[in-house]
Amino acid sequence: MAKKPAQPKKAAKDKDLDAVVAAAMGLAAERDWREIGLAEIAAAAGTTLADLLVEYPSKLAILGGFMREIDRRVLTGFEPESDSGSARDRLFDVLMRRFDTLEPHKAAIGRIMSAACRDPLIGITVGGSMLRSMGLMLEAAGIASDGLRGGVKSKGLAALYGATLRDWLKDDTTDKSRTMAALDARLRRAEGWANSLKSMPFSRRMAGTPQS
Repeated sequence: MAKKPAQPKKAAKDKDLDAVVAAAMGLAAERDWREIGLAEIAAAAGTTLADLLVEYPSKLAILGGFMREIDRRVLTGFEPESDSGSARDRLFDVLMRRFDTLEPHKAAIGRIMSAACRDPLIGITVGGSMLRSMGLMLEAAGIASDGLRGGVKSKGLAALYGATLRDWLKDDTTDKSRTMAALDARLRRAEGWANSLKSMPFSRRMAGTPQS
């Protein structure tokens, strides 16, 4: 008698994640993201492919759902430690909170980021979601993210965060000390560049500040 085909093993449940997203991240922790199919994700989530497609028409949509959930978790109850702290301090707090929130999914994120480097479509999707997320992180830190200036800030923070994300993926310290050091150094450099730009004559003219 022919053996029944092996059923995909159900991913460990995450009570705070949508079942489909949790299943996808569980599978991504073990396999190349590009090799995982929607039917396999549905089986691991304990649902049907037809039902999965109602909310998630593609794997890229699942990634978007994961990043939105991470945004929600980071922002829920977040308050900067001190209203009098600098913008750099507030950004440090919210971005470290983000790394803490991502920690249970570190293996999956590493594989997804690796896939994004090889597949432009994944890279574009992840990049777009990251820009949105960084705009929210700016807002959480009390920094406006709307308009042209806000867009530039979001792009700059996304580049800074992406570089630090690679450090975080390699950080094996229990207290994330290497990640904290890398993030702090990059935020300090960014703060220095921003202050330098503000002092330039063209910046004062653009802001409408009278020349001396």
